[in-house]
Amino acid sequence: MNTLTAPPKGGHFIRGSSDDSMTVCVLDDEPGMVEMLQESLRCLGFSSIGTSDPLYALELVDQGRVRVVMSDIKMPGMDGLQFLEQAMQRDPGVYVVLMTGYYSLDNAIAAVKRGAYDYVPKPVDRSRLKKSLDELAESFNKRRRIRSLEQQLLGDLEFHGIVGRSPAMVDVFEMVRKVARHYTNILLIGATGAGKELIAKSIHQMSPVAQQRFAVCNCSAMVDTLLESQLFGHMRGAFTGATDTRPGLFEYANGGTVFLDEVGETSLPMQAKLLRVIQNREIQRVGSPEVRHVDVRLVAATNRDLRAEVLAGRFREDLFYRLSTIQIRVPNLSERLDDIPLLIQHFLKKYNEAYSKQIKGLTRRAQTVLYQHGWPGNVRELENVISCACLTSVNEFIDVDDLPETLQKPAAQNGRGGDNWRPLPLEEVRKQHIRRVLEACEGNRVRAAQMLGIGRTSLYRFLKRSEKKSMNSAA
Repeated sequence: MNTLTAPPKGGHFIRGSSDDSMTVCVLDDEPGMVEMLQESLRCLGFSSIGTSDPLYALELVDQGRVRVVMSDIKMPGMDGLQFLEQAMQRDPGVYVVLMTGYYSLDNAIAAVKRGAYDYVPKPVDRSRLKKSLDELAESFNKRRRIRSLEQQLLGDLEFHGIVGRSPAMVDVFEMVRKVARHYTNILLIGATGAGKELIAKSIHQMSPVAQQRFAVCNCSAMVDTLLESQLFGHMRGAFTGATDTRPGLFEYANGGTVFLDEVGETSLPMQAKLLRVIQNREIQRVGSPEVRHVDVRLVAATNRDLRAEVLAGRFREDLFYRLSTIQIRVPNLSERLDDIPLLIQHFLKKYNEAYSKQIKGLTRRAQTVLYQHGWPGNVRELENVISCACLTSVNEFIDVDDLPETLQKPAAQNGRGGDNWRPLPLEEVRKQHIRRVLEACEGNRVRAAQMLGIGRTSLYRFLKRSEKKSMNSAA
């Protein structure tokens, strides 16, 4: 049933139709012309919103409520070309049809060059209008079908909770399938945030011990004494605060899998104890002389070049060769750009459910910003961006304004001043970059280390050295 409603203020008319697939905004300073065009649209099968207020029409574009605007050229306050410019700034994906009573070919060409979808003379020819809107409707329907196919594709391309179709990730999935049933030790190599823990879980899920426990330990998050207690357990009274006897993760996951994240951050004494577990499958609780046998599969991960660490004397060579019997390199997000659209869809679905939202996608300019970003934090950074945008967005489509400020103003983030550039020593560049990342993370050192792709202890060492140098310079 067709309806015509008018709110108390603003002169905005909403006319419904049987086809709500594409809503058109009619903008004209003459209310009679607005109603006449809306009636034409109703006869053609399109729903519409009519208004004489350009600012209200821009609000509709902002909110994603309309994808097509039919605007008069001659209007007081803001003419059609000014409206076109502002609408394109707010959403480059909007289609604006300009209408004029003073048609000329030169003006039509100029308007199309400035971004107008069409430039039509008044009175508007209904057959021409139908042809233009039918073409747009077909384009929108194609996009809707593509989104539906992408959702199906998303399910087909999901590998144990990991989304990817790029050649780099397909190679990783194939390697996981080959080794999952036969491994004892595996080393995962890749930058922070690339998804090493998800790969470790998929290896466990495809292994013969999938029904057993999967235990996770972040080796960079604890000092040696706590890490030893966490992995091997402790006896009551073994140290201050040990009020009871507790098993460690190796005992907890006996028969299953232990995942050692950031194993490159461990000290040489701790590496010696890990080597004994791998060689003999034996552990000793802290404070106990008793040797206990464990049967665990070990998956270790690092964002460091362990070969370089061995050469520098910071990592045991024998432990490295024991861990790296099988190596799998997890690519950075910058190496798998083909996966970004799928990952965006995956995270939108996840956080729509988490936050009870109905966000359909991203505006074109928001997509452009995400595709051009370098993603130093990899998939984890992308997930955080989509999660935050889903939480804060009030529209059906995420726009640039919903993204973090660092993405909205990349030039300021990169600190490229152009005329202010000057050559600096490499150490100074490194120092400035770490300082900027810390500022972006509001002083959170754990998050800063994740963004930089280094271990937390490495960041602490660097900051400590910098403080000492500053103190020496001041002296």
